[in-house]
This record gives sequence, structure tokens and C-alpha cells, in this order.
Amino acid sequence: MTSAKTLTIAISGASGSIYGFTLLKFFLANDYKVDFVISCNGEYVTFKEMGLDLRDLSIADKKNKILELLALEHKESNFKLWDQKNIAASIASGSYKSQGMIIAPCSVGSIGNIASGTSNNLITRAADVVLKERKKLVLLVREMPFNSIHLSNMKTISDCGGVILPAAPAFYHQPKTIQDQINFIVGKVLDQFDIDHDIFKRWRGDANILNDYLV
Repeated sequence: MTSAKTLTIAISGASGSIYGFTLLKFFLANDYKVDFVISCNGEYVTFKEMGLDLRDLSIADKKNKILELLALEHKESNFKLWDQKNIAASIASGSYKSQGMIIAPCSVGSIGNIASGTSNNLITRAADVVLKERKKLVLLVREMPFNSIHLSNMKTISDCGGVILPAAPAFYHQPKTIQDQINFIVGKVLDQFDIDHDIFKRWRGDANILNDYLV
């Protein structure tokens, strides 16, 4: 597997599993090869928020359920699902070629482990590898408010080259649905990888902007 159009997506135990699955759907639909990891807490939150129950299933059954949810069964060969305990996975090695990694959502617990370099599971180990290899690491943080420990850990990761991207939606694109707000955040993640997309309405700096938005 080469680095071209190859990346890792992970879902940790924060609220907002839909962000990770929306990103997964985008990348698979656009012929990327995706390595995917979801933590045990991430599976629990996914079940509570989306009704998708991956708990106590084999890796093969989890993979099939995810692809069925996304209606992308024909992209099976582009989708590699890893167990969070599998530290022998390819993405745990610096020799593995990829464009980088996205953790969406990323819990402040995962941020703490990444900042301290503890590599306590495959998600945080893969993130550590991405940082040490100077590849793109985007952490879609879903928490509020932040305490000083959270802020310090995020600064540590940012100083190492990671991108801290909170799930903080804007309103200038005039969202009509929850999916519009999800797409805005997902689009911001895609922007970090310089990927062309049109999933949200970008800001226009023209003189008549107030006529459009202050109706």
C-alpha cells in the first residue's frame, strides 16, 4: 500500500462518532485506501448516538456492518479495520506509508495519551507514529469547556506539528440541517489535507455579503 490516497481514520470515545463515519464515507467514496480504528469507548458512543452496535463482534462482522451502513460494500478492498489492541498493525510502524491520520472525534483522554507519548492503544500509537514521521495529524476535539490540562496537552501536540481542530461549527454558510453542520466540520478536516470538495458553502468576501446573511 503506497502513501498516495492512503490515510488512517480513528474514532475515540468522545461524542460525535458521526464525524468519523462521514469522513470514512467521503474517503472510501473517493477511492482512498483507509485504515480504520475505533476504540471500545468509541463503539459504545457510536451505539448510543447512531444505533450502530459493533460491540462483541468479530473484525470481519464489524467491517461488514460499517460498509453496509455507508452503502459502500463495493469498496471493501479499500477498507482495512484494525482492532484497537493490535499494536502489531501496519499503522503502528513508522515504515508504513500514508498521508497521515485523523481522529474524529478525539477525546481529551486520547489527547492526553498522545501528548505524553504513552501509546496505550493502537489509536494513540498510530498518532505518535504520525507525529514522529512528521506527517499530518488532525485531532477533531469534542469537549467543552477545556481545563488547563486539556489546553496544555493540546499545545504540546500543536508544538509537535499536530493540528487541533475543535468541532466548532460556523453559521455563515446558513446551515439548514444537522448534516449541514456535520459537513462543515468534515470539510474543515478535508481542507487540512488540501482535498478539493464542495460539501459546505465557503465564505464570500464580496461587498453584498450582508444582503445574503442578514435577512
